[in-house]
Amino acid sequence: MSIYIDKAAQISIQQPLCNEWFSNPSMPTDRLCKFVRPDFKQYISAAISRRMGTALKCTLSSASACVSEEKRSNLDGILTGTGLGSIENTENFLLAMLEGEEGLSPSNFMQSTHNTLGSQVAIAFKCHGYNITYAHRGTSFDSALMNAVVKFQLNEYKTALVNGVDEMTEKYFQLFDHIGFWKDRNVTIEDVRNATSPGTFAGENSVSLLLTTQPSEQPLCELCDTQLFYRPSDEQLKTCVEKLCHAFNINRIDAIVIGNNGDKENDAEYRRLAQLLTPDAKQIIYKHLFGESFTMSGLGIYVAATCLKEKRVPAHITMDNEALENPQTILVLNHFKQLDYSITLLKSC
Repeated sequence: MSIYIDKAAQISIQQPLCNEWFSNPSMPTDRLCKFVRPDFKQYISAAISRRMGTALKCTLSSASACVSEEKRSNLDGILTGTGLGSIENTENFLLAMLEGEEGLSPSNFMQSTHNTLGSQVAIAFKCHGYNITYAHRGTSFDSALMNAVVKFQLNEYKTALVNGVDEMTEKYFQLFDHIGFWKDRNVTIEDVRNATSPGTFAGENSVSLLLTTQPSEQPLCELCDTQLFYRPSDEQLKTCVEKLCHAFNINRIDAIVIGNNGDKENDAEYRRLAQLLTPDAKQIIYKHLFGESFTMSGLGIYVAATCLKEKRVPAHITMDNEALENPQTILVLNHFKQLDYSITLLKSC
């Protein structure tokens, strides 16, 4: 049984719900880059939208753009990954408590829970199937994706929606800034290609992937498998890649997506692993366009799937600034603080 990424949609610091970043990207110019908001009225009624926080509106919009109306109620599951959840609503509720508990907004309270993101999508889609949210910091999206893949492999799913979403407020940005998580200036593509100092820059993201065993005429790509590891040895990671290639009759991996974000320590680990696992593969980078968040790995898979669909990797997302034509296989690598790792293999249709 094959699993396909049939549709995908993103809302980020690039132009939302489109692939404008592929040919005409916007280069971030700040340390904290916020969502470029789409026209929410196309996906959410004005009355409902007024009671929703930004992260929730973006999640519902990207999910709606990804899943056609006739398929929404037939989803076998909705799986969501988020590191911070609706942090904007959480802050608003807690600040209101500090100022006085009179007249607290029930909307802020309900939307402060992490699993409200996926549940609101289910309510809007009238989907009564499996619904779960993972809040596992840097592997939140990867955990949701692996859960979906396991469900497909057990023949429990035919169609599923996987979401990854994170927003960043000014106050939370300042907290991370105190521990040196961000650079003291905006990150450039040169920083990502050759990091020499600590820190990165913040981005917001909402990405939705429609997975199915019965794809449309033009799916993005085939999702071979995804694997998660905790403190793996190099041998474990190499063995995983070798087994995946053998299982799916893949002779070579054309490109590898790595999560370079301008932080010296983070990027050194990605360069080391890329050389270890796929020394001859083209290295794809993407966080110079989207920033860093706990679920940015979801955009890494989205970028890889888009490249396979378009049959091209543009030069502005490669380490060597040279395009790659007609890639057939792409490996997506993610690590969080050199503790949690994920490997996802994608193949062209």
